[in-house]
Amino acid sequence: MAETRRVTLHEIAAQTGVSVTTISKVLNGAADVSSATRELVEDQLRTSGYRRRRSAQRREYIEVVLPALGGDWALAVIEGVRESAAKVGMAVSISVSGDRYAPGPEWLDAVIRRRPTGIILLFADVPADGRAALKARGIPFVIIDPAGDPAPGIPSVGSANWSGGVAATRHLLELGHRRIAAITGPEQVMCSLARLDGYRAAMRSAGAPVEPEWIRFGDFQRDGGERHGAALLRLADPPTAIFAGNDLQALGVLHAAAAAGVAVPRDLSVVGFDDLPIAELASPRLTTIRQPLPEMAEQATRLVLESLENPTSDVTRVELATSLVVRDSTAPPAQSV
Repeated sequence: MAETRRVTLHEIAAQTGVSVTTISKVLNGAADVSSATRELVEDQLRTSGYRRRRSAQRREYIEVVLPALGGDWALAVIEGVRESAAKVGMAVSISVSGDRYAPGPEWLDAVIRRRPTGIILLFADVPADGRAALKARGIPFVIIDPAGDPAPGIPSVGSANWSGGVAATRHLLELGHRRIAAITGPEQVMCSLARLDGYRAAMRSAGAPVEPEWIRFGDFQRDGGERHGAALLRLADPPTAIFAGNDLQALGVLHAAAAAGVAVPRDLSVVGFDDLPIAELASPRLTTIRQPLPEMAEQATRLVLESLENPTSDVTRVELATSLVVRDSTAPPAQSV
């Protein structure tokens, strides 16, 4: 098959009436270009499908972009990228920008000037203009998606949220629980809904009831887990088990149980999701669904490097399996012992 002919800067110049020098400045993120000219050039780069040659932009590091530093989830991913990049002699840099949905607009201009080898983002999406700008400059990117909802065609690595919700709930059902509540994440976040749907599917399959008051939408934070856990334990007929949509919320449920004098796992079983280090350190040690964060980071790094070798490869979403890790926070309900 014949190689696709590359669009040249001289062709972009002829199409826009802008000099090759100015177009190069736009590609390199130089500040001394008017916004109107920059927009004209960016539009033509996107329309023409221009892609910069790898040798023109190569830098020996991968940039990890995330909305905030801190938190075991992000740190596990960063460490996984660092280990994978080190195997091929690359360094890693870290940028903080935006919120959990997308990086901020200021980040794009800065990353164009830095021109890393590739980018790994811990967001749900990258705006369309940002994707086009990175593609034109030959900078591959992959999303490690905490929300489970990447836009169609966006290279991303995620985990099996639905099957994780099924496994967590089946574990509790197999112990003999029937009054099982679920505290998932924000209602507008896809992974929250997928984990909740897995819970519902397992409950329906077992013929177990799902009371509306047993389902709570949280915020994936410890305080939210504690607040919702306390409300569930105050019900006239409280649940004997709670599937918390992540480990932080599960930790909050443990705090709420302790404050209410409810013993875990004797009086209440709790399952989390992620298998962060806090799961092993919690008291009691937390039964949880392992999200393979190091493997997700390794896969994302591999996809970035493969995109450098084959820029026309069509990689979309890679989903890795989750698994149940049984520790001390789950047991049969008291009346079944």
